[in-house]
Amino acid sequence: MYAYIKLLHILGAVLFLGNIIVTAVWMTLANRTTDPRVIAYAQQLVGKTDRYFTGPGAIFVLATGVYMAMAGGRALFHATWVMWGAGLFGVSGILWFAVLLPTQRRQSRLARQFADGGDIPDDYWTLARRWTVFGSISTLSALGTLWFMVVRPA
Repeated sequence: MYAYIKLLHILGAVLFLGNIIVTAVWMTLANRTTDPRVIAYAQQLVGKTDRYFTGPGAIFVLATGVYMAMAGGRALFHATWVMWGAGLFGVSGILWFAVLLPTQRRQSRLARQFADGGDIPDDYWTLARRWTVFGSISTLSALGTLWFMVVRPA
């Protein structure tokens, strides 16, 4: 049973990390085009891929991670590497819920207004910079989690 839970944990990590990295790349490339239609379409996809990949991946990672950490009757934070990994995963999640999702929702609302080729308002670009900064911190935190979970330093 443990091996199947571990498989789901790894699958969750792949979905979660893969989507946040790929989303950052194609959203950055879409913004660089400055084409309102391309940006609006990419912005629409951010919400969909978060819903279908990032969210479920995070749930898999969290649920299976808690199960594996507690397997064998150990305390949840039985090792330093588990505490650091969980902490960084928490930072990533907090940034996602508190900053990135609200920012994406505002960007999406603005993008619907220029989806037919209208002018992109300055507010959109301000939000795009915010999304890039906090998204980078969130992604680096998630990658730090991966490092702690694989390397398991003492």
